[in-house]
Amino acid sequence: MGQFVRLEVADGVGTIRLDRPPVNALDSLMQEEIREAAVAAATDPGVAAVVIYGGERAFAAGADIKEMAAMGYTDMVDRSGALQSAFGAVAAIPKPVVAAVTGYALGGGCELALCADVRILAEDARMGQPEILLGIIPGAGGTQRLARLVGPSRAKDIIFTGRQVRAEEAVRIGLADVVVPAEQVFPAALEWARRFVGGPAYALRAAKESIDRGLEVDLGTGLEIERAQFAALFATEDRAIGMASFIESGPGKAAFRGR
Repeated sequence: MGQFVRLEVADGVGTIRLDRPPVNALDSLMQEEIREAAVAAATDPGVAAVVIYGGERAFAAGADIKEMAAMGYTDMVDRSGALQSAFGAVAAIPKPVVAAVTGYALGGGCELALCADVRILAEDARMGQPEILLGIIPGAGGTQRLARLVGPSRAKDIIFTGRQVRAEEAVRIGLADVVVPAEQVFPAALEWARRFVGGPAYALRAAKESIDRGLEVDLGTGLEIERAQFAALFATEDRAIGMASFIESGPGKAAFRGR
């Protein structure tokens, strides 16, 4: 358990809890603790799915600007790779991941939410990449993941202007997936994650990897990634269980073992 980030596991769901009051400013220590929590969630066989949550007040309002303002070019050359890889560890979790966003998810907070598979927003939540207002650009994946999610034109508008995107617009453009009242954000995220407890863990992993890796390559290579993952699942115990259950009892009744 880190000073500002902890992994809480209950009933098969791991919650990566950000806890640096007042608004979870993402300093370098917190970034490294996010990496540690992500690796722990990825490797814990008792975790079927993951929720990222910053509490009732804010998901994460961005980087720690006071820390960043004191850094020069060589400092950031040394730090920027670690920053990207810390967030990359979240994106690489081989399990379903949902970001439960309350309050603000700005700058690094938005970039962290982009690392999840699904984003559930409070009605009053706001997302955005305001780095341009500081004379810089997103540095933890924002220019890349945002463009892949909402398209280059919308990503450029959000990044060029540094404006905040309200929840209603976020859903409309595909930046978010669900909007609920603020008090329902975390329960809704838990409900989504619990759907995968007792599921076919390696099939879920293969599906996520096929989609994510396929987005980075041409169609032919993506289809080959899918083919290899598809064939490999025929070596799993869950594949045999799932097909036998379907033949005997119909769909949706298999008792998977995660193997």
